Amino acid sequence: MKQKTQLKVLLIATLAIFGTSYCYATAGHHDGNGEHSHGTSKVAAQKVQGGPNGGRLITIVDPHMEFLVTPERLVQITFLGRDGQVVPVADQVVSAVGGDRSAPTKVEFVKNGDGLISTAALPEMKRMPIILQIKATPAAPGVRETFYLNMSNCPSCEYKEYACICGH
Repeated sequence: MKQKTQLKVLLIATLAIFGTSYCYATAGHHDGNGEHSHGTSKVAAQKVQGGPNGGRLITIVDPHMEFLVTPERLVQITFLGRDGQVVPVADQVVSAVGGDRSAPTKVEFVKNGDGLISTAALPEMKRMPIILQIKATPAAPGVRETFYLNMSNCPSCEYKEYACICGH
């Protein structure tokens, strides 16, 4: 009986120590809803680079691309060289899935000037998961970029939360 009590005390102490260190490591970074906060943090803030039009910069492909939601909720894709200059779209193929997980919206893109524009608008949601599928050519293997599209205004910079560059 005494051994069980000692094990319980040891378990509670271990959980208290690890729980406290987790709280300190994430303090000021996320609140209980999975959103990041703008308070001070013990975690060093990193500088995030934004796209030239105010969108989210996607760097897993070369050339890099900017993902921007227009006021009409269409998605505009602009390809950028490493110098940040616009690179005309070539044979790249991009598709996106977003919205409610039980009824996702699939979005295809067509050429629009030097970039791509979605053929359908994204659903009217403040926050939704997005899965981008990007191919350098139609026959090339694709890469995926996933993120939450948060359409709230960032209180610290002029961008929407999904494209925020203030590094909080």
